[in-house]
Amino acid sequence: MNGVAPKDRDVRSALPPKRVLLRSGKSPYDVVPVEEALHRDVIATNSGNLIFSDAAHKILQTPHTEVVSNGIRSDVSAASRINQEYDAFVVPLANAFRPSFEPQLKRLTRLISRLRIPVVVLGVGAQTGLGYDPARLKPMEPAVREFVSAVLDRSASIGVRGEFTEQYLKDMGFRDVEVIGCPSLFLHGKDLTVRKRVPELTADSRIAVNGSHNAVRKQGMGRIIDRAHARYPHLRYIGQNLSDARQLHWRDLSDPNARVTAMPTHPDHPMYREDKVRVYIDPVTWIDDLRAFDYSFGSRIHGNIAALLAGTPATVLCGDSRTLELCRYFEIPHRRIDELPADVDPATLYEEADFGALTGNHHQRFERFTAFLDRNGLQNTFTHGDGGAAFDRRMRSLAFPPGIRPWNDTGIAELGARFGWLNSRVTELTADNARLKRELARARTGAKAAAAAPVTASVYRKARRVVGRPLRRALQGGRP
Repeated sequence: MNGVAPKDRDVRSALPPKRVLLRSGKSPYDVVPVEEALHRDVIATNSGNLIFSDAAHKILQTPHTEVVSNGIRSDVSAASRINQEYDAFVVPLANAFRPSFEPQLKRLTRLISRLRIPVVVLGVGAQTGLGYDPARLKPMEPAVREFVSAVLDRSASIGVRGEFTEQYLKDMGFRDVEVIGCPSLFLHGKDLTVRKRVPELTADSRIAVNGSHNAVRKQGMGRIIDRAHARYPHLRYIGQNLSDARQLHWRDLSDPNARVTAMPTHPDHPMYREDKVRVYIDPVTWIDDLRAFDYSFGSRIHGNIAALLAGTPATVLCGDSRTLELCRYFEIPHRRIDELPADVDPATLYEEADFGALTGNHHQRFERFTAFLDRNGLQNTFTHGDGGAAFDRRMRSLAFPPGIRPWNDTGIAELGARFGWLNSRVTELTADNARLKRELARARTGAKAAAAAPVTASVYRKARRVVGRPLRRALQGGRP
């Protein structure tokens, strides 16, 4: 496969899809209680994923196009049904070309290879260091090549995040590669307004900060957060990982990320104890809350994009190629984290930040993005619909749960809500166990009686996973 689209490729550019299957953790319209969201992992381990999947849903929804979430599943056995029920499969991705994502990438490739409908990838990225050296990606190059080839057999081009990923794929021989950035920043279409509302940051300023576990542990982000916490009383840390959310809601420290005690989402951190930490499971509440802040900074690209979508100034502290190339493409104010002084102050970053290029060139980038959609046979709400008005109205009519806060309150209301959910899960698991026993009884005629043991054991293990850790945390030491 040389990456060149055959002339007879079926991209259905003349007839836009009427039903689009979108790879996303959940539909933007799904209001999921916190406990259920954490149990099902609707954020696909990182709430930043919902920022760009929700944006893609809004952009692609038109009077002639229905958008359906696939729940982020790559079910190869569903290929036949997908071919029958949908007109296109749209795949928004972030840093998918990284070693830890290779198994998921292979599963996605197997599914795509069985599809006969167009497959459009929005903004995939390769992840390496700040020096753009692709050496660490060499072992997974066959998987990347197979994925891109499968996509290009079903689309006019593949959309990538920025310059590094574009060159990475072109060096493999693929030519149908377009830099389109990330759908997230096109949530409001061609409009993007970001301006400084205060002349400078002071001790009274409301500042949001974010950072990955790797940046906190290895790149000095922990020291930056601690200094900002000491200087700015109204600082708030916004986490994104599933493990962060579980630490806040359940005080669950079973994940390896819990070893990073310098993270404000850890119960031992002072910001946790001071209720200065949040994790959001819905972009709408995340963005809404950030409207009240003066500034956002940190190493999380979508944490800062959420601020920009709220109109709040933000600076990204880039620690790898995936954040750097996206910042360069969108001209988002940024600094390399390895070049920051030890005593960096957010007030200095705020003073240096210039948003003229970000907002001034946004319309041009939006036109490039919608042209990519056109070439791949996809309509968008800003050109072919109501500009997202119906989407926004429906979102405002729904009552999404607020950001998850640290569990510092041992009151009966807090305990009751959590134990109520745990009790419902136990009830469901008991019913599942009874059903499995009935099915086993019907199926084991002539089989060994011992065959029932693995089934019973698996149900028991499932029950322990669901309710065991949160229950132990809640009862430990008479506190949550």
